[in-house]
Amino acid sequence: MEKIVDIIEAMANEKSLSLDVALDAFREALNTTAKKCISPSANFDIRIDVDKKNYKIEQIIEVVENDDKRLDDSPDSCVSLEEAHELYDDNLEIGDEIRKEFFLEEHGRTASYNLYNTLQYQIQKRVEQDLFAKYQELLGTVIIGVVNRIDDDENTFVEIGEIKGVLSQRNRIKGESFKVGDTIKALLRYVGMTPEFGMSLELTRTAPKFLEQLMSKEVPEIAEGTVSIVSSARIPGMRAKLALKSDFSNIDPIGAAVGVKGMRINAVSRELKNENIDCVEYSAVPEIFINRSLAPAIVQSVKIEGKKAIVSITLDQKAKAIGKSGINIRLASMLTGYAIELKEIAGSNKNVETSTNNRDKSMGIEAFEGLFK
Repeated sequence: MEKIVDIIEAMANEKSLSLDVALDAFREALNTTAKKCISPSANFDIRIDVDKKNYKIEQIIEVVENDDKRLDDSPDSCVSLEEAHELYDDNLEIGDEIRKEFFLEEHGRTASYNLYNTLQYQIQKRVEQDLFAKYQELLGTVIIGVVNRIDDDENTFVEIGEIKGVLSQRNRIKGESFKVGDTIKALLRYVGMTPEFGMSLELTRTAPKFLEQLMSKEVPEIAEGTVSIVSSARIPGMRAKLALKSDFSNIDPIGAAVGVKGMRINAVSRELKNENIDCVEYSAVPEIFINRSLAPAIVQSVKIEGKKAIVSITLDQKAKAIGKSGINIRLASMLTGYAIELKEIAGSNKNVETSTNNRDKSMGIEAFEGLFK
């Protein structure tokens, strides 16, 4: 008996489980095995004393009325009052419990074999539960793994610590490919558990959240929280937009994200197969935010109607606002959460530049001199 408890402790160390979890698995294995020996309806109380290195199994039988239906449905979990008086004690009453010690050793090799198999299953089940909880906490973070297989459907299987993740073709950036042995980064998108295949991890490199996580790792200000990513939008492998803000007046969110000579943003771009990343300073004023999101186009005005934004723009800026294959306006819409409609107006951006220059001049020294006259 002492040997069994020592084996449980050894299994807990081998599987990196706490002793309490391993003992719980042992208790469940004992209960399952005892039920197989007596009946599935039988009830047992199992106590394990780690200090004395022993365990005790007791079958619990409830005393019930003589006509109780449970006597037919669960005969091994209850006994009639009349029979209880005959077999056990005349002082027993309805609701009392009779405890009979159960010795697993008396049920031969079959019981030992069942206990061993059930214990292995219960230990493995708890190992998977621990792993599941561990990776559930990592959802939405960047995982690093090594490619160990690529199947005929171009699904990439990645070894991540104790288990494998799957990076399907649709979750890869268009045009990128991997080979066995490559070390890759991906976002943990989903953790699944099925009786047939066990635990599985779904990885992605196309989600906007992957871009955000890469930026957080590359830009200390984002990791520290002095610069925040308000929203993001991506067309994987082509172009992306990030809306950034900072509540600290001495920090430029765009400059922090880009880095000296673009080092930070370029490092992230290289990881994303040279995806072009635009950084936009966020504004709580929707008109300003939408205006900035359509850069490099220069917008004349923005009118908000519910979740729709009507943007007035001159002909020479319209192509810039739309972008190649409509990428710029699509990303701006995804970034801001507004359906953007372009409204072409007469004139050109040159007129806007001229009026802007004149306005700037009117706000020069002459304007300040006028205040003192």
